[in-house]
Amino acid sequence: MDASAKPSYTKEKMPWYFRKAFIIFAVCSVGALALPLIWRRPQTTLAWKIGLTIGILFLSWILFQVTMESIRTLTEYYKLMEGL
Repeated sequence: MDASAKPSYTKEKMPWYFRKAFIIFAVCSVGALALPLIWRRPQTTLAWKIGLTIGILFLSWILFQVTMESIRTLTEYYKLMEGL
């Protein structure tokens, strides 16, 4: 028995943290912090793992930029309100 071999899971025997629904929930909840779940999931091909990683990182970057712009806008509004 080779200890370095990846375990093969059937749909019924797959751990809950490798199930597609949980990974989708994790990505929606914590974003890029869920990437290790995608990379450790044995049923996902390398091409999908790379594509999902690039997509999630890009979306995280866009959301970060939008958040920072919103903070800048709110700061300007607070300064405007302070001047009244």
